[in-house]
Amino acid sequence: MSKALRLSEKWFRRGLWLVALAFAGFLIGLGGTVVENLPRVEQTYTTENFIDAAAAKAARAALANAQAAQEEASQKLEQLELQRQAAHSDVQSARETFTNWLATRRATERAEQDPELLARTRKLDELRAAERRAQARVQEQQQVQLDARQAEQRTRQALQALEDAAREQLEVAWRQQELRVFLYRLALTLPLLVVAGWLLARKRGSIYWPFVWGFVFFAGFAFFVELVPYLPSYGGFVRYVVGIIVTVLIGRQAIVALQRYLERQRQAEQLPDSQRREELPYDLALARLAKSVCPGCERAVDLKDPANDFCPHCGIGLHDHCGHCRARKSAFSKFCHACGTPAAALAQAAPSEG
Repeated sequence: MSKALRLSEKWFRRGLWLVALAFAGFLIGLGGTVVENLPRVEQTYTTENFIDAAAAKAARAALANAQAAQEEASQKLEQLELQRQAAHSDVQSARETFTNWLATRRATERAEQDPELLARTRKLDELRAAERRAQARVQEQQQVQLDARQAEQRTRQALQALEDAAREQLEVAWRQQELRVFLYRLALTLPLLVVAGWLLARKRGSIYWPFVWGFVFFAGFAFFVELVPYLPSYGGFVRYVVGIIVTVLIGRQAIVALQRYLERQRQAEQLPDSQRREELPYDLALARLAKSVCPGCERAVDLKDPANDFCPHCGIGLHDHCGHCRARKSAFSKFCHACGTPAAALAQAAPSEG
């Protein structure tokens, strides 16, 4: 197509394509901002929206009390453990002292030391009793700490059950919200895609084609980039089913369009040669000739062969001779390349000369 355009027209078209891309870019930016902010119309859900507030409040209060009781029990247990260790040290020291004194008494065998033996024995018994009392207090505090820990564990389990139930409801709400947001996006992008299809079918050849193509690029981006990634998955079933449906619809339209095109081509090939050339747009014919294909049927033709004056596939005239200088020229040229005589003037003069 570019070889059939004037030099200035080529640059104008390139500039218009830049306009189309810029127009599409600004539309995509605006559309992306709108689509990005669509989720804000929905409420942000958390587990607090679905948990039993009264039960959760009571469970958290009980958990806080259990944690405080466990902390207090741990601190008291540390103190009692230190007291027990001190009592145990006293007993060990007293036992060692008593053992040494007893060994000395046996060596001297002095009877006047019997009252002191009784006193030392009582003292050692008192220390052992104190150690046992300290050990009993430690065990009691260990039981208190164990009770607090078990109470905390039971409270945590009850709170976890409430949170699990709320989380299940939250996931359901998230899926419903995701579907609603997708429907918002679909309601926004699907009409754009429909309008883009109508513009592409009806207005792509108008003088405002840069805006048409810019809108088409924008609608395609909005649908396939801003919408498709947010399509609910449901394990992949939805996406595959939607993909199959879209593929079938697009494939059917392509097949129907191909059959219509082939039918139009068959009907065109039944028309007279001159009428077929008149109905072909000049730039389109030149573009096809530049690609070495027949302008009528679009099949490959060796245009460099001087014997190919007609398409061997559809019979349309490809070359003729100038009526003024008899030079061989393209049948689609408006002027003779050898003498510059207008082809239209020769075509009108030909019947009168006959």
